[in-house]
Amino acid sequence: MKKLVLLFTFVLFLMTTAQAQQIKTQLVEYKEGQTTLEGYLAYDPALKGKRPAVLVVHEWTGINDYTKKRCDQLAKMGYVAFAADIYGKGVRPTSPAAAGAEAGKYKNNVLLLRARVNAALDHLRKQANVDTKKMAAIGYCFGGTTVLELARSGADLAGVVSFHGGLGSPNPADAKNIKAKVLVAHGAIDPYVSKAELDGFWKEMNDAKVDYQFIAYSNAIHAFTNPEAGNDNSKGAAYNAAADRRSWDAMKQFFAEIFK
Repeated sequence: MKKLVLLFTFVLFLMTTAQAQQIKTQLVEYKEGQTTLEGYLAYDPALKGKRPAVLVVHEWTGINDYTKKRCDQLAKMGYVAFAADIYGKGVRPTSPAAAGAEAGKYKNNVLLLRARVNAALDHLRKQANVDTKKMAAIGYCFGGTTVLELARSGADLAGVVSFHGGLGSPNPADAKNIKAKVLVAHGAIDPYVSKAELDGFWKEMNDAKVDYQFIAYSNAIHAFTNPEAGNDNSKGAAYNAAADRRSWDAMKQFFAEIFK
């Protein structure tokens, strides 16, 4: 009988734990000017009170399963996560050419890019379960570029994390507006980020006295956190499991610091 009671207790514990990890997710419409955008919200409803929040910015293909997966991971860690939609509802490029063209619209119009990402941040800030004093933003590739521009816009954030993002800016002097701490997770042999771009970024950050960290991962190139990028470094973008794990751990340590 005692063994049965212990077994029942253990099963009940497992069921309770599983239920506690049932995160809530939903697509959410919001606006930037006259443009309708559709983000993705994820959080753990079992957690009460206000929580730290993380804005997640997608790669050049727009919000997809990978973006949602990262939001879900963050929600399971106790954060309120919201995927920003930079492109607009229904705009989800399916080919490299289309993705490049769409991303180019924003890279060539940094004011529009900043407006779109700030609109998402404002929407996240309005959520009832968000602690507005503990907010951060992370982004991948195009999204990494975007969160750095969010910081340069002067957004009131505790920190931003760029994963294999572009580092250059048409307005490097805007680094003086940065309030957030910055973490850059970079592929050490990323062919899409030149030495001149690296040198320019470091100078920009140092001149503005930004509190930043820069971590380069060996044998890692562009898109090193995304398994769908394949494993062929010769293509310029490829997954690197070690760099993915290490950069995620670095992000967690960064969050522990800025949200303490």
